[in-house]
Amino acid sequence: MRIGIDIGGTKTAAIAVSDDGTFGEVVKRSTGFGGRAVLHSAETSVRLLAARSGLTVSSLRSIGVGIPGAVDSASGIVSHAVNLGVSELALGAELGRRMGVPVHVENDVKAAALGAHHLTSIASGLSDGSSMAYLNLGTGLAAGIVQNGVLLRGVSGAAGEIGHLPVDPSGALCGCGQRGCLETVASGSAIARMWPSDAALPAVELFERAAAGDAEAVAVQRTFFEGVAAGVRMLVLTVDVDRVVIGGGLSALGEPLIHGVRGVLADWSLSSPFLASLRLSDRVQLIPIGFPAAAFGAALVGVK
Repeated sequence: MRIGIDIGGTKTAAIAVSDDGTFGEVVKRSTGFGGRAVLHSAETSVRLLAARSGLTVSSLRSIGVGIPGAVDSASGIVSHAVNLGVSELALGAELGRRMGVPVHVENDVKAAALGAHHLTSIASGLSDGSSMAYLNLGTGLAAGIVQNGVLLRGVSGAAGEIGHLPVDPSGALCGCGQRGCLETVASGSAIARMWPSDAALPAVELFERAAAGDAEAVAVQRTFFEGVAAGVRMLVLTVDVDRVVIGGGLSALGEPLIHGVRGVLADWSLSSPFLASLRLSDRVQLIPIGFPAAAFGAALVGVK
């Protein structure tokens, strides 16, 4: 039995994964703020899951953690996890010391990519050696890439950070300091900026208003669809993956989201025989709603 933990800015989700890939109930708890609180949340989640599974912590094969920020997967050190109040934390070593079990740490989007790859490979009848890009649409935008069954990290761990590829030199200022990044048109924060609203879920309101025929909402939604479609195109043109799986919080927008993105890709293909040959709209799909991709993928981190 392995445990996978997804540490988010407000919630920590954890699951126990059996050797055959099945998993049980997702346990959620508040994350807290700061290194000590993050460690406490992870430790408590492990002990709770082990108890519910009738296991001792020492009997676990491994613990995997997916967490935002820059992650050195070799050392288990997390840095610049700003939303968690963590500047630097030796998460792998500290949690391993408390648990007495091997702990593997990975960036949350990259962990989710592993989880999505495993799930969609089985669903599509593809081998674990197939390739996939996981496009995470949340407050920001980033991707995780699995090629030949192996997570692509890059020399500094920045592989997949396509949200910070500038697409409009005169566009909005991005939080990274550049201007016109893809994230400024294809993310939750982009929607909040382009569609100012007091609604609890601006993206949901935008889609509802667009469906009702509001011209301004339709225009903003089209910009968002084009941004997401541009992300899909970038991923296919750079690493030519079998499929691009859209996940993250905005994936809960469901069918209207995937329909809109595929529509843009289809429109582009009409004017470009080259893009048409790549069958982009056929390669993109949504992660099943409710699948705990990051926690499941975290449990796979470090597994040979």
